[in-house]
Amino acid sequence: MADARRRQGPREPVTDSTLGVEVSTAWEGEPRHRLVTIGDSLTHGFQSGAIFNTGLSYPAIIAYELGWAERFRYPSYDGFGGLPFNIELLLRDLEGRYGRKVDWWETAPALFRARGLLSRMQHYWEQGPGANVPLTTAINHNLSVFGWDLRDVLARTADVCRERIDTPKDELLVPTVQNADDRAALRVLPTQPPDAGSMTLLDAAAKLGEEVGDTDPQHGIETLIVFLGANNALKTVTELKVVWSGTGYNKLSDKGAFTVWRPKHFAAELRLVVAEVRQIKARHVLWCTVPHVTVAPLARGVQHKLELGSRYFPYYTRPWISDQDFDAGRDPCITGDQAREIDEAIDAYNDAIVEQVRQARGEGRDWYVLDTAGLLDRLASRRYAEDAVARPAWWQPYPLAPELGALTPPPDSHFLASDGTRRIKGGLFSLDGVHPTTVGYGIVAQELINVMRRAGVEFRRPDNRTPRPDPVLVDFGRLIRHDTLINKPPGNLDSALGVIGWGDEALDLFRRVFSVF
Repeated sequence: MADARRRQGPREPVTDSTLGVEVSTAWEGEPRHRLVTIGDSLTHGFQSGAIFNTGLSYPAIIAYELGWAERFRYPSYDGFGGLPFNIELLLRDLEGRYGRKVDWWETAPALFRARGLLSRMQHYWEQGPGANVPLTTAINHNLSVFGWDLRDVLARTADVCRERIDTPKDELLVPTVQNADDRAALRVLPTQPPDAGSMTLLDAAAKLGEEVGDTDPQHGIETLIVFLGANNALKTVTELKVVWSGTGYNKLSDKGAFTVWRPKHFAAELRLVVAEVRQIKARHVLWCTVPHVTVAPLARGVQHKLELGSRYFPYYTRPWISDQDFDAGRDPCITGDQAREIDEAIDAYNDAIVEQVRQARGEGRDWYVLDTAGLLDRLASRRYAEDAVARPAWWQPYPLAPELGALTPPPDSHFLASDGTRRIKGGLFSLDGVHPTTVGYGIVAQELINVMRRAGVEFRRPDNRTPRPDPVLVDFGRLIRHDTLINKPPGNLDSALGVIGWGDEALDLFRRVFSVF
């Protein structure tokens, strides 16, 4: 049982990023690093089970709109669809060989083909070219690693990651890239000179903050975005298991036993992160709240809501398990009461984040909060958008950008589905059912841009000199062109999600994808 206080109804999101606390600022010149981010998979740019599309992460989208894309440094994972493995790549490979459906007589060869693809991915990252970590001295501006929580950001370094990587070994049944998050982190953290191996993500950001220029001798960073905490609750939906944090929550070696942090444990870890962020020389610091992980379509509510006006379903299970086939005694699931407790814990996390921002602003620090939990709630299809009775008084549908609203159908938070030729449902979440599509990341970028403009950050044309007029809008047309799940989803991704369900049953797909989260 969580130690969060029971609320009367859902938490009302923060709509004023300043929390009504005015801060007097007078800036001179321009910091050397216009944008730095610290985060987990949502900031890293994770999609469809892999980190690969980092040039279209929300930080990269903001840098593009800032006119600073050519200077913005981020890690790349170009080989074999990224780490740990790319579900979209797997589905398109199967579609190319077997068409829109894997028939029963094709099951064995399809499984053999899928295993072969996964084996090649594993070899590439563990023993092939992907195992060669670039020797980097320049610190990335996107300092984020998928699967990492508050403790990881405080304690894991390149040296720690090297120690954690096991000797590669072949797996007879289903190959998996081992220690995928550690391998990914070695492309995020600086690896040279040798003493850089002891730097955490927070240390790396602090180092960038020290790199002040002649025009601003006080700040090396103009805007620092901190988006952490989702992985302190995400395993409840990726594993469909609730294990509350206990002794060892703050130890790298022990915390993996838990799927959700008690609010008092989260607050204790958050205070340590905040103490280090306070030492980073950044003009503006933007904190994002933790989204309600139970909204993600990987955990689908079964049957009807618990009662009229409720946000919750009796059970949550995988989206390819139909209401008719669901068996609570056999299928992986959490209950509606457990989902409520998880949400209440996340609400307490977010109260703690907001309070830290409030305190900092009271001290004259130019800190802001973006309520990404409220943003996702406004996009939640089954929780609110399709159930008017469940909507709280504050709820309003999120106004999609005109380019997104013009799509047929407009993207929503359902699990992605296709009729074989076009998308018929979903579009905000990628094929892992947890992480955004490219246009979904664009929505996060737009909301952060709005807060940055409130802070007085100047956005420029690609020449990095000409100011852009307000409102500064994300180029969603560009993102749609790059978003293959929006403009051409896999043809074998039907509304019943049969191929996804087959992949999970035959390959233990989602446990392997999220084993490092």
